[in-house]
Order: sequence, then C-alpha cells, then structure tokens
Amino acid sequence: MTTDAQRQWKAWHDERTEAVSAPYGPLSLTGTFWLSDHQDGRIPAVPGEWAEEGGTVLLTATAADGLTVDGRPAEGAYRLTADSGPSAARVAHGDRKLLVLRREGLWGLRVFDPDAAARRAFAGIDAFDHDERWVLPGEFRPYDRPRTVSVENADGRERGLGLAGELAFGIDGAEHTLHVAREADGSLWGVFADGTSGRSTYRFRFLRPSAPGPDGRVSVDFNRALLPPCAFADHFICPFPPPGNTLPFEVRAGERNALAR
Repeated sequence: MTTDAQRQWKAWHDERTEAVSAPYGPLSLTGTFWLSDHQDGRIPAVPGEWAEEGGTVLLTATAADGLTVDGRPAEGAYRLTADSGPSAARVAHGDRKLLVLRREGLWGLRVFDPDAAARRAFAGIDAFDHDERWVLPGEFRPYDRPRTVSVENADGRERGLGLAGELAFGIDGAEHTLHVAREADGSLWGVFADGTSGRSTYRFRFLRPSAPGPDGRVSVDFNRALLPPCAFADHFICPFPPPGNTLPFEVRAGERNALAR
C-alpha cells in the first residue's frame, strides 16, 4: 500500500527531476571561468572582453559579438555584479545565459546552454525507493561561533566551507553526527559520504533538513539525500565532505546517480 510519505516523496522526486532538466538547470552548465585565469579579458567560446574593475565585472562588447544585456543588443561598456541565478543573468548570447559569480573574492563567469550535451542525454535520476526507516529524529547543536574549514572542491581547488554546528541522529542505537551549515532561512545543509559513495551512489551527496525547532529538534530524512550539482555537470565546484562527514555505514536512501541515454 502506498503511504502519504511515499506519495510526497514521489512528488518531490518528480519535481527534482524537472528542475534538474530545466533549460537553465544544472545539466545546462557548459563552463565555469575565473577572470583571474584570463588576464587578457578573453574567455574561450564567449564573446566580448571581461575584466574585473572597481569591485565589479566590466564587460566591453561590440555589435559583432552578438551579446545582449538586459534583453537589449550590447554595444559599449557595462558594469556587472553577481547574478542570483541563470534565469536572472543579465547577459546572454543567443539562448546561452552568461552568469556572473563571485566566490571568495574571485569573479567568474558561468555559461548555461539549453542545448548542452548533458541535458540532451539526461534520462532521469536513479534513486532508492522511499524507506520510512531512513526518516530519523535528529538534533541540531550549534557551535559557540561559526567555523570555516578548508576542503577540496570538485575542480581540484581548496576553498573555505562555513559550518554552523552538528546534526546528531541515531542509527542502530549509536549516535552519529554531521557538520552542517545553516542557510539564511534557518534550514540546514550538509555534504556527506557513506559506505555506498563511489560504489552504488555518487561519491558524495547533500542533505538539506528543514529549520530546527526552538529545542533544536529536526527530522533527518535521508530519502531526500541529493546529488550535488557536479553530478550533473563537470563545471560546478561542489565542496567535498569536511572531516568527520563520512558515515561508517551504507545510506541506502535518496538519490544515487544521474542517468544518461
């Protein structure tokens, strides 16, 4: 018999698949470029000249570049700040969205192309069936002050990862913890590995519990463990799990891998 929890999980899974495969979803990312790596202002396969100037990105374009800014043909110089997401990117080249980003003091540019090969080949997200046994009571224990640890990212560089506290939960009578961040809306976010990582699932996954209650109590639902964006496109810079976030057992729940035709 299908339970309400299973139906809710199925709806969530369907929404996830739709979001990932959207025209400017993760599958459409074809490049991430750091302006510091391109001092001449030229980025491969991207028209115009791009440079950091005065705490912003300065785009210089000619009519021949075929760029648009705010939906209008671009010609001249434009000062740009970080975009909130691909759909909000001010600069486009045909159907491609050119997203300006800033990470740890560095300016970059991401290219989202609805015709990306990964998006055309996408066949869904493989996931474990919903299992109520992986919905666990948990407790968020904030640190006295936020911490930042240095972790390797998917592009091979080390970057700082901000952490706000520990998420504690029990498995088979033993307590386990994950170091997690706290989002602006109060929800939690963590990156973890387990006994399935790199075997029957992607090499690491994300977990996004809702905001804890006033007493710190929170539901830890591994059925909603997420593939990181870099599981869908190689050009994301997802952080690897910090020390202490590799669980010593198999989490046979949540998303497993992206499927391709």
